[in-house]
Amino acid sequence: MTTLSITEVCRRTGLSARALRFYEARGLVAAQRTAAGQRRYGVREVARLHNVTALKRAGFSLAQIAALTGHAWLDLDRLLAAQIADLTARRGAIDAALTGLRAAERRLAAGEVLDLDTLCTLIKQGETTMTTEEQWQKVADRYFTPEEQARWRAKIADVPVGFDQAAYQAQWADLGSRIAADLPLDPASDKAQAYLAEWNDLLKPFNMAADARMKTMAVELYDRMDEWSNEASPGFGKPVWEFIKAAAVARG
Repeated sequence: MTTLSITEVCRRTGLSARALRFYEARGLVAAQRTAAGQRRYGVREVARLHNVTALKRAGFSLAQIAALTGHAWLDLDRLLAAQIADLTARRGAIDAALTGLRAAERRLAAGEVLDLDTLCTLIKQGETTMTTEEQWQKVADRYFTPEEQARWRAKIADVPVGFDQAAYQAQWADLGSRIAADLPLDPASDKAQAYLAEWNDLLKPFNMAADARMKTMAVELYDRMDEWSNEASPGFGKPVWEFIKAAAVARG
């Protein structure tokens, strides 16, 4: 039977070796092993990997994915059909939003006033095509008052010009995945403390802008991550957050 090495799976799927090891550590995917201990992936293993990544993209937490895939082999036909339906719906929503926006643009250019139905439709279409920033705004609106958010925005203005937010988020995701792959880990160990130091180094841009109240609010928000992590991804999961807090306590 043909199998693939972890390197080949990464090349063909675009996943990182760290992600594959992380999924394996969480019991979501089990690779075959050669006599020398090297990981090999056959059709069954790659199909399961597909199921895991598809469910993750659909917004399921890793705990939910483990529950869904732990007791029965998922019907691949149904999962593919669900993916197709989801992508088709999203494409349809985007196409409809573009059509509506272009029609509204033409009407405004012709001097018309947009009616109530058109305005409501534009709002609804905008909700179906939310950006990541808008998803975070919905989370912020749930937990912070307008006054508190205004303080955040005023402080963010102190962040250096040219700060690359996308690259910064990618750094958090990379650190979060590396920590998760190594869990469980003694919070007092050298490796844990090295992760904590790297975490604190990444926090420097936030600490430059935040006051004591903002830092407390951020901790409270992440303590409630289970309530909102399916709506906006912080780049790491609750186990990583709990580990970092434990490592900070261990450091003293």
